[in-house]
Amino acid sequence: MSDRKLFKTVDTKIWILAVIMIGVIIVLTFVLPGNFLTLRNFQSMAYQFPEFGLLALAMTIAMITGGIDLSVIATANLTGIIAAMIMTNYLKAENAGDPAAISVVVLAIFAALIAAAICGLLNGVLISLVGVPPILATLGTMIFYSGIGMAITTGIGVVGFPDSFLEIGAGKIYLFPVPLLIFTGCALVISFILNKTSFGLKLYLVGANPTASLFSGINNRIVIVNTYMITGLLAGVSSMIMISRFNSAKVGYGDTYLLQAILVAVLGGIDPYGGYGKVSGVVMGIIILQVLQNAFTLFGFTPYAKGFIWGLMLILVMIINFGTSRYQERSKILRMTDQEVAD
Repeated sequence: MSDRKLFKTVDTKIWILAVIMIGVIIVLTFVLPGNFLTLRNFQSMAYQFPEFGLLALAMTIAMITGGIDLSVIATANLTGIIAAMIMTNYLKAENAGDPAAISVVVLAIFAALIAAAICGLLNGVLISLVGVPPILATLGTMIFYSGIGMAITTGIGVVGFPDSFLEIGAGKIYLFPVPLLIFTGCALVISFILNKTSFGLKLYLVGANPTASLFSGINNRIVIVNTYMITGLLAGVSSMIMISRFNSAKVGYGDTYLLQAILVAVLGGIDPYGGYGKVSGVVMGIIILQVLQNAFTLFGFTPYAKGFIWGLMLILVMIINFGTSRYQERSKILRMTDQEVAD
């Protein structure tokens, strides 16, 4: 497939997603008059989706390389626990609102992000150097990171954070929630990396054809290691929003986000086999998912019903994507056959 056809296919998916997103918003506006299309409701959604949206971005980068990161939730929980324990151990409850607590908050966030990068580094080493398949490597580290978090906390939540830290998950600047601003900044950075840097080009090439990228002089191992370090960092940022919003850190938070992150990545046009996809598509997938989730809540759906719907949506999207790929391959073969006959 030529570059021109590739980008034409990707842009077509983006336009389809945009139409679906606008259509869903319009339908829900009429179905839920006075409840859905309100500033309060949109602000509520803006506080909710950034934490799983960042995990979806992490999953996106891993899937573009042809891999997957099942450990993003465990990484987020472990790094959140590390940040929480630093803040609670260095600050007494009566000093939590002290302006001087900001230095402890910065230290906790910095330590959490370093830990997140190390978690991603371990994933990258297992996949690129040891040769473990991504799904098995990240499944193993998911259990490993969850085990560390459980051993540190014995299953008990860590609570009592400084007021300055709670602003990360609950604060706002003018009308814009802080979590939304953090997510927007991360999405723009990831989009810039993928579209405007040599590393982004290498990432796509490794996902599309690792053998060809290797013979073109790209160090596939370094690309994979850096990729999973970025996924770890995104999980770490997500954890800061998550524990700040809950004012608590505990193993098991956000377990439902793993399925949603994979669903959003696939819905956003990311090829599970690697090599294709755009951040803009993933962002629209996140918006569609959050809008539907908000509607399910307004309709009073149970968590079990929501899980059923997300699983069904993932299956349907994969079937549609597989069918589309088969159709494109068949059309390509027919065109090549017709060209050979004509020659």
